[in-house]
Amino acid sequence: MKKYINITKGFLATLALSALLISCSEDAMDDVNKDLNHTQDAPSKFILADVITATAFNNVGGDINTYASAYVEHEVGTDNQLYRAEHRQGEPSASSTFNNVWGGLYGTLKNARLVIEKCSAGGSQEGNQITKGVAEVLAAYNSGIIADMFGNAPWSQAALPSKTGAPVYMNPKIDTQEEIYAGIMKYLDDAIIDLQGTDAHATGPLGTYDLLYGGNKAKWLKFAYGLKARYTMHLLKKSANVATTLQTVIDCADKSFKSADEQAAFAIYDASNLNPTFDFQWSRDGLAASESMSQKLIERNDPRLRRVFVDANWNQITGADDANFYMAPNGENDQVKYTYNTSVFVFSQTAPTLMMSYHEVMFLKAEALCRLNKATEAEAVLESAVVAAIANTENSVAAAMNAPSVLGYGGLSETSDAISETEAMDYFDTSVKPLFTANPLKETMNQKYLAFFGASGESTECYNDIRRLKGLGENLIKLNNPNQFPLRCPYGNDDTTTNPEVKTAYGTGQYVYTEPVWWAGGTR
Repeated sequence: MKKYINITKGFLATLALSALLISCSEDAMDDVNKDLNHTQDAPSKFILADVITATAFNNVGGDINTYASAYVEHEVGTDNQLYRAEHRQGEPSASSTFNNVWGGLYGTLKNARLVIEKCSAGGSQEGNQITKGVAEVLAAYNSGIIADMFGNAPWSQAALPSKTGAPVYMNPKIDTQEEIYAGIMKYLDDAIIDLQGTDAHATGPLGTYDLLYGGNKAKWLKFAYGLKARYTMHLLKKSANVATTLQTVIDCADKSFKSADEQAAFAIYDASNLNPTFDFQWSRDGLAASESMSQKLIERNDPRLRRVFVDANWNQITGADDANFYMAPNGENDQVKYTYNTSVFVFSQTAPTLMMSYHEVMFLKAEALCRLNKATEAEAVLESAVVAAIANTENSVAAAMNAPSVLGYGGLSETSDAISETEAMDYFDTSVKPLFTANPLKETMNQKYLAFFGASGESTECYNDIRRLKGLGENLIKLNNPNQFPLRCPYGNDDTTTNPEVKTAYGTGQYVYTEPVWWAGGTR
């Protein structure tokens, strides 16, 4: 028995020693796998610099805007994926089309939510109210793109911060677009409160890490009000009291930008950091000048006609009577490169991406006034919008003429003078005003359509406008493409292949042609 006990003691001792060695080995391996050279808890201002950049470059100016520019006929897809999108040959419904931006949107939203969590009560940077407010604006913005482009989508269980870095929910549920919009409005309402506070935490204010406004909370507050005007207008068809909704748009617009100097312009592009529209065209050459767009400019004797197109030899087109005037017919073009004219904007290497422009705010106010039958008030607001939009066009034309990469190949040939503020005002009086007098709402929406043509990333919001007008039964903007109009974007294949709910909702993807999003009259 004594021998047995000794053996047992020896066995237990061996087990204990073995466990100790295993524990030490695991501890050692854990230490090996730790990154001891980089912080695991970055200050919120560092995270927000990335959120602002990703929002502007990828989510506002990237793939969605590029495809939307073809859908709304600002541009014509003339090669590869954009040609197929132009002719509706798979691309508008394929889950691979927007997969990159699908993942990017959720990654950006997660980071914005992480900042909100850090700066909230009990968070590691509690007291940084302004930083929290900025994150709330950006969370609202990225949530808005998800809802507007995809309709019902994962949201409340998706893009959630976690201490381990692993997803909180492996297969997040799909929320309705209506539910997501309620969240968007709450983010903006919370931001409006927080942006009137201070950054009191020891980590300090945003400062230069705020790549939009350099930490200027007053401008972020105006941005928040501008977005509230935008998203309130999106919901017009769902309004229980249209007059109240339109007055809310006006009130928010009045608290937003007072000039283009205050607009949300991401303006850090240079010879290395490329405007996304330029970046796409410079590497792909997949876009050509839109016949539909040129027709609208010709009909109005619009001075932008002589400024916004170039031929295959990079000479600026002076007008419809130019010998080299050759637009791509929408939806009926050939798949060719270096043949049709192109917009000058695809060369605007350093033009800023406008997350929200002053002219958009003015157009929203003008539309609301038109719908309230206040045409006299709307006219003055519309004039401000048109003049500001033309000034933005000229900024982008200048960016194209001075693009570093283009100059390296000899540059574009500028054949006409810039449009001055005086000429823009004369154009309003002679061309816009008569059309406005005949049909105030129609001309307001067409001028907004023309304003969103460019290198600024505003084709996406134009796509929203056209879809909500369709939902309201208002055929105010003429499109030429004879093929089916995509009513939404398909889900990304990262989730159509892994999340059963998303896979079922996606089906074959053909719903993008038949089912409007909820705010445009659909059910999802």
